[in-house]
Amino acid sequence: MIWLTWRQHRRQALFTLLGFAALAALMVPIGLSMRNTWADLGLADCVRQLADPNVAATIRDTCDAGFHRFTNRYRSLNLVAVLLLTLPVLVGLFWGAPLVAREVEQGTHRFVWTQGVGRTRWAVVKFGVVAAAAVLAAVGYGLGMSWWVEPLTQAAREGRLGMIVFDLQGVVPIGYTLFAVALGIVAGTVWKRMLPAMGVTLAAFIGVRAAVAILARPHYQPARTLTFPIVGTDGPQAERGGWILAQGVRNPDGTLVAEDTRIQCPPGVTAPDGRPCGAELGVEPGAYNWQLYQPADRFWLFQGIETGLFVALAVLLLYLAVRRVRRIA
Repeated sequence: MIWLTWRQHRRQALFTLLGFAALAALMVPIGLSMRNTWADLGLADCVRQLADPNVAATIRDTCDAGFHRFTNRYRSLNLVAVLLLTLPVLVGLFWGAPLVAREVEQGTHRFVWTQGVGRTRWAVVKFGVVAAAAVLAAVGYGLGMSWWVEPLTQAAREGRLGMIVFDLQGVVPIGYTLFAVALGIVAGTVWKRMLPAMGVTLAAFIGVRAAVAILARPHYQPARTLTFPIVGTDGPQAERGGWILAQGVRNPDGTLVAEDTRIQCPPGVTAPDGRPCGAELGVEPGAYNWQLYQPADRFWLFQGIETGLFVALAVLLLYLAVRRVRRIA
């Protein structure tokens, strides 16, 4: 049964390997170029220096300028990163969705399930082999993307917890890929035709991924709060690499006066009309800057939580797919 599964899917495996080779041929030169620029700008030293919370302001400003130059040079790669997010769902579309739907659509399932191989055994072996192949592909993808995206994450203030780069690296691609394959398999058992099954797989995958990233991920752990006054030479902020969920200016009673901004006024400086700094926004004496953020050191914890969530969903979907196969006429 395993040998038969391999023979049926070896063309897909070959195309997948060719796709990985083409992707590597494109991404490796870009990754090497980013690392050469990183070294030329001396940003490795900046990363070490900025790890010290008491680093001098001049060093911080110089390093921020270097990070800004690096980010501007490779800004166009943001579009490439968005396109790379689609790779797990492509595995689900072309590996998962046809697995059952193609057999049923062509009518070959009746022949297969009457040749001494029961439906349950057929489903367990086929689903297991395809899921194992998907995991191997996802591991290679995750390792490669972690290497490629590292300079971009170090240059960005939000670091590895950024909305796009978080999804590209670490272990979460394994969970995404397994979920996409399982989703495609279940869709194929329900709609029983390849094109509808692929369409449902794509829509459901995008919906679940977006819901988890926007609604669930910010709350995996209680966020930390940082406050500092609006009057002062320089106020603190979440450490570099922290994921800022919300920020603004609050009055002493906690009322949010200005959203998605911060006010920092040198001591003794007033508005042109003589009013205190920030008075034009309705800021009262004693107002303060406020930030809600997830610390950078929670990256692997968040990776583990999200991977576990999608693996659990994949296991549940595969169980439902096995039950559905036993009921297909």
